[in-house]
Amino acid sequence: MAVTLRAIQTAVPPTVLYQEQVRDVFAAQPGLSRLAQRIVNTSFNGSGIETRHTVIEELTLDAPGDDPKFFDPVEQRLLVPGTRVRNELYIVEATKLFVEAGRRALEACPGVEAADITHVVTVSCTGFYAPGPDYMLVRELGLSPATQRYHLGFMGCYASMPALRTAKQFVEADPNAVVLVVSAELCSLHLRTSNDPDTIVASSLFSDGAAAGIVSSRPLHPGEKALSLDLFETVITPVGEGDMAWKIGDEGFEMVLSTYVPHIIDEHIEDALAPLMARDPLLSGLLNDDELRFAATPLIETEGSAGFAGSSASFATLVAPAPSPAPAMSEAQLRPSRETLRNHGNMSSATILFVMKAIVDEPASTDGERLCAMAFGPGLTVESALMTVRLG
Repeated sequence: MAVTLRAIQTAVPPTVLYQEQVRDVFAAQPGLSRLAQRIVNTSFNGSGIETRHTVIEELTLDAPGDDPKFFDPVEQRLLVPGTRVRNELYIVEATKLFVEAGRRALEACPGVEAADITHVVTVSCTGFYAPGPDYMLVRELGLSPATQRYHLGFMGCYASMPALRTAKQFVEADPNAVVLVVSAELCSLHLRTSNDPDTIVASSLFSDGAAAGIVSSRPLHPGEKALSLDLFETVITPVGEGDMAWKIGDEGFEMVLSTYVPHIIDEHIEDALAPLMARDPLLSGLLNDDELRFAATPLIETEGSAGFAGSSASFATLVAPAPSPAPAMSEAQLRPSRETLRNHGNMSSATILFVMKAIVDEPASTDGERLCAMAFGPGLTVESALMTVRLG
């Protein structure tokens, strides 16, 4: 029984952040040391990002200054709201994105209607509320009140992968199951000025967005393109527990994103991929298979760490022994991931779904093409999956 991910759809808030403008604002904040100012410029300039989206309208930089909570446009000063203020905005704006992405996925999936959804799996690490987004999807999309609901919270950037794995398991247990998976993250709620290098890096990368898809074993409609969910694997790297972390503070959530993370991934990506590859009898002996492509969440763009930003590189390049620790990937192979990063920034758990959608939407992606998707998160945890492009 083939279980497929269908109708991947995305949604972003309307307010656009232009990286150069945001860089200048962060660099001009009072209290920054000269070293911090240099780190701001280096991090923002080297991020590979041109635009990001945010739910905070004040960050347009020229919005009216009436009782600002996050940014004073008159003084061009970043404010420091408490966690409650940030989370209250999350409740309102995250709900909108969850519902919009879920609605788009339903509308884009031929033969599937709201009444067909049996399970909802939601993903987010940037806010909390109950009844939560899983409940709101049922209410706002007109799903059955008997829909089973599950929420994966506070897992970080890799969380959409276990969400898809969970959805696959539901369908394998009940072939009639139709699972709506939705991830929404409002990372910009927690951005702040700081002299801390980890906080500066996070502020240069993260943004807001949502993505959704439908998982089922139903036959694809003619012309429909989807991804079969073949295999999943989880690996924790032997080092890096303190290099990527996500905690709740009094002034929002606090991100630790060490500059050492790209090196950890470079050093351990082969070991992380090996268990996944070994489970596929066709791929275990075909390390140089050019048809296998690599999709990784684009957390950060740094020289010598292409594994972080790679979206569709040759599987052999990443797994086979090579004289250089950095995988060699062509510009064409990197395009879906880099375009996602350039246009949207890092949207935490939603990002990998954006990259998957970009690959599926490529006219060049063909029936039977293999895809290896990877996402990294706190731990360091590496979630990977083998998928196959399917055409109805």
